[in-house]
Order: sequence, then C-alpha cells, then structure tokens
Amino acid sequence: MPFDQLKRREFITLLVGAAAAWPLAANAQQAGMPVIGFLNAATPDGYAPYVAAFREGLRRAGYVEGQNVAIEYRWAQGQYDRLPALAAELVRSQPRVIAATSTPAVFAAKAATTTIPVVFTTGSDPVQRGLVASLARPGGNLTGVVTLSVEVAAKRLELAHQLVPAATMMALLINPTDPNTETLSSNVQAAARTLGVELRTLLASNEHEIDDAFAAVAQLRAGALVIGSDVFFNARSEQLGALTLRHALPTIYQYRAFAAAGGLISYSGSNSDAYRTAGIYVGRILAGAKPAELPVEQSTKVELIINLKTAKTLGITFPITLLGRADEVIE
Repeated sequence: MPFDQLKRREFITLLVGAAAAWPLAANAQQAGMPVIGFLNAATPDGYAPYVAAFREGLRRAGYVEGQNVAIEYRWAQGQYDRLPALAAELVRSQPRVIAATSTPAVFAAKAATTTIPVVFTTGSDPVQRGLVASLARPGGNLTGVVTLSVEVAAKRLELAHQLVPAATMMALLINPTDPNTETLSSNVQAAARTLGVELRTLLASNEHEIDDAFAAVAQLRAGALVIGSDVFFNARSEQLGALTLRHALPTIYQYRAFAAAGGLISYSGSNSDAYRTAGIYVGRILAGAKPAELPVEQSTKVELIINLKTAKTLGITFPITLLGRADEVIE
C-alpha cells in the first residue's frame, strides 16, 4: 500500500512496532529468538510501506516479528557516512542475518562482515559492483534482490523527451555520494546522445542543494528534469514534488510518493516487491539456507504513475498510448 494511503493508525502501529522491537532484540538471543539486523541508508518514516513489505515476506517464510524473530533496525537518516559505524554496530550484536536494504547499506554491510549472511536489495548490477560472484551462485555471504532502478533512469529521459519533444536540453539531478551515481549518469548520458539532446548534470546531497538545483534548471531553461535513483531523494519526495510545481518543471522520478506529491511521472521497479522478496530470503536463511546457494532474484516489475493534475498545470498532454500503459493515473 502506498505511504500516503496508509491510515494514520496503521502507520503509528508500524513505527511503534519498530521501536518496541529494539529492546526486544536486546534480549532475544537470551530467549533463543533469532535476531535480524536491518540496515538502511534512509529514514524509517519514508520507508514505512517497504518495511511492511519486508515483514510480509518474513511472514510468508514463517517468521513474525516479536513472536519467533526479533529485528534490530539501524537507519542512517540519509547520511551515508554513518553506515560503516551502524553496520559495525550490528555485526557486534551478532545477528543471524543482516538485511541491507539499500545500495549504500549493502556496501557497508559487505565491508563489516564476511561471515554473517547478508540479504540485500539494490538497483545496480551486483556482479558488476563486486557484491556476488554470479547471479546464479553468489558464492559468498551475500545474496538478495535486484530491482530495475539504475537501468530505467535512461527510460525516464526517453519519457521526458516524449512529453516535450521540442526540448533540446534536459537536466539530470544526482547525488554524488551514492554508489550508483557513475553507472546511472553514464546510462542517462548515453540515452541523451541517442535522442540528440544536450544533458546537463546537477548535484545535490542535501535539501538546500536540491532547491538550488531546481533553480539552476529553471535558469538553464531545460525542457525537463530527470532525478537519479537514490535513497536520499526517496525521503524527500514531498520537497521534490513541491519544487516541480513551484518551478513549473516537468520532472520524473522513481516512486509513487513523488508523483503523489506533485511530480509529473514516477517510473521504476517495484520497491515493495523487492523488500517482500528480501524478507522471504531472510526467512529462508533463518531456516538453514546458505546465501552462497540462493540465486540473486531479479525483480522485473516496473510501475508507471502519472499525475494528470500536474500535467494539466504544466500544459502537458499525455499520449493515449502512454496513459494506457500507466499503472495509476492521479487526477
């Protein structure tokens, strides 16, 4: 269920449950209850629906938080430099398995342990990035799920060009501290060359720089803005959506929360599916499976959300074929 559709009571229950799990996890090993370490680069409030999907996956594998498993949560609050210390802290607590549910968190967990199983979610190629030996046989203590995130960033540029075909310049906003930045930027630059448009790259790693980047795009008079996939941006969907409207700028990002906040289009792989599968994998490892023998799953589900209200405000008309492909149209 999308975050903005969660009932207030359900959301509060989710957060309270997470908080309650911390003291429970501290005593879990004494009680013989297995402990899962959960490491993420973002914030808990922005990822509530994905944590719910992770728990659903655990339930499918036979594990319920607070009943037969405990979870220790560590959130970097968008500050990637905190991840190594958080990963080391989790490793010292000796969980049975660590769920590293963002690309920056995966690298921190990998550096922190070679023995504790790690289940990851990532939007980049785990073989190319040196996380696993192969998708079929990971070979070490890591396995997990790959979503179509970095790869579809180029498709976002194609969608933008389809909507503003007369534009000769587009802009790309990326977080320079994200491990996926180089690959993502290269893919989008290649797409720009194919489309015959100039691409200007802007950088932002804090809220103030996001504001500056949108102002710079307006000064450049770029036809549209593509936002690179990154957990730092995920937690700022409302800010990004509001800036889309304030600057009257066609902007495309990855998740529904952005489109719901006023963004024009969201297009990416399904994070909920990835987290659900990660939960299932964690459960399988708790039951005795070895990560080296669990093939890396490739999530192929892609979600397209269109905000028709924003389109009308910007004076953009969507082709009927594109509307027909949308998973949801916000009116």
